[in-house]
Amino acid sequence: MRLSAWRAAAPHPQAATAKIAAVVDPALLTFGAEPDPHCWVAWGDQPTVRYAILVPTDPGLIHCFVRVIPGEGPRATTKLIRWNRVAIGELAAESQGGRRLLSYQIEGQVLRGIDVEADRIAAFALRVVAAIDGRPLPPFEEAGRRRAGSTPRGRAVARRPTTKSAVAKPSTRAPTAKSPDRARPARGS
Repeated sequence: MRLSAWRAAAPHPQAATAKIAAVVDPALLTFGAEPDPHCWVAWGDQPTVRYAILVPTDPGLIHCFVRVIPGEGPRATTKLIRWNRVAIGELAAESQGGRRLLSYQIEGQVLRGIDVEADRIAAFALRVVAAIDGRPLPPFEEAGRRRAGSTPRGRAVARRPTTKSAVAKPSTRAPTAKSPDRARPARGS
């Protein structure tokens, strides 16, 4: 998700105020994040006073720890972790009855989600793994929206032609006794 989408979906409005954005956004830009970056926000138990923002960039993972100190206001402690130093766990999924549960650990943050949230975690985790492997970051796509011609795993699908000749091709085989299109007597005879 983009940072703006995280802010719109904050569990408490106080977690995404303009004062916090005024502290966080310059810190992220300083370390090379684009404006409104693709990121993960780990809200934690007290999202109004502390949470973490993880932003994958080409040089490394930006880890921004946000906390609101009563009487002083918001603070953002930000560091850039080089990809060869990023601590990750396994990306694990369990599915049953059409539901998916996914978990992933990165820099001490445990990310867990079901269904659409699981898709978002997977997209984020795959960007991190690509960066650790030295591959370019894959393009970001919102969960639930896929490119035309791709499967849920992102593999291209061969499309069948939709011309009449390809769709309604007559069979050249002779009907057999087991075939449903075998010759039947005409009605009324």
